[in-house]
Amino acid sequence: MLYREAGDFKTTYREDNQTFPIKSERVLFWAAMAVAFLVVPFFVNSYWEKSVLVPLLVWSLVALGLNILTGYCGQVSLGTGAFMAVGAFACYKLMTAFPGLNIFFVVILSGGVTAVVGMLFGLPSLRIKGFYLAVATLAAQFFLVWVFNKFAWFYNYSASGQITAPQREIFGVIVTGPNAAPWATYLFCLTILFLFAWLARNLTRGRIGRSWMAIRDMDIAAEIIGVDPLRTKLSAFAVSSFFIGVGGALFFSVYLGAAEVTEAFGIDKSFLALFMVIIGGLGSVLGSFLGAAFLVLMPVLLKNIFVGSLGWPTDVAAHIQIMLIGGLIVFFLIVEPHGLAQLWRLTKEKLRLWPFPY
Repeated sequence: MLYREAGDFKTTYREDNQTFPIKSERVLFWAAMAVAFLVVPFFVNSYWEKSVLVPLLVWSLVALGLNILTGYCGQVSLGTGAFMAVGAFACYKLMTAFPGLNIFFVVILSGGVTAVVGMLFGLPSLRIKGFYLAVATLAAQFFLVWVFNKFAWFYNYSASGQITAPQREIFGVIVTGPNAAPWATYLFCLTILFLFAWLARNLTRGRIGRSWMAIRDMDIAAEIIGVDPLRTKLSAFAVSSFFIGVGGALFFSVYLGAAEVTEAFGIDKSFLALFMVIIGGLGSVLGSFLGAAFLVLMPVLLKNIFVGSLGWPTDVAAHIQIMLIGGLIVFFLIVEPHGLAQLWRLTKEKLRLWPFPY
């Protein structure tokens, strides 16, 4: 039977602490990764790239970064859109200043710049928390967007105030610019997401992750047992901003290709990322992917149904779509406030015992 522990014995601590402890689950995961890396690229077209796959991968990375800060460390942030903008503008400046620099390193360095900015705006978390910290990060959202609009150096004194990603290659394959092939941009984003998801999973399972969760659960008790609040909170802001900055760099250079800061990285992006984390599940790597999938794929599905199949006007369909998505969000939060990841965990527990009583 699928998903059974019978006969799956562990003889070492390493085996017992695996991310996927059951053999059938490991086989299913690696089969899914094989399909994602080796099969999907042959069937990707422009529509699937721009409407489904690339935005899903990019937003999964952004949600993962926010989940590290809010879900694992308990620090509420409403500045995700601004940190994405930092990553995007850092990526733009690096691409234009260093034309020969590999795009992979450009994206990583953009995340590093965002991590430094995130640590600066994370300093108030040492004195305030909860609603007050959310307001402080919201101030960062407005301040950073104002800075990018005010100082023309950030967009190379362009008359339109817009930044455009130059064409860049990796291993001779174009991954940015109008000439990039859909399969190339998809594989590039998928590879980065896979590496960062692996990194996040190991961080959250180690000493750093345990420190984050101790601060989240009870910061005073955590300090008493030796957890340094300064180092722990700033490390959470740094790692979270690094992930979000990389996501912002990919969002600009690979997905959009050109962006204007107010439209592309407004406060709506901050709330969208927060909704992804809440719906998917706080404190869960899987929840970041599930929340991103829900809020990226659901609008595409509803648009195809309302406009493509039923022939409704676009504006009417857009309003109905917003109402349905809002209603579904409320429904999921009432039915399972711990998110879609908790539903998946409960399903797995039932499968492990089925057909016996739960």
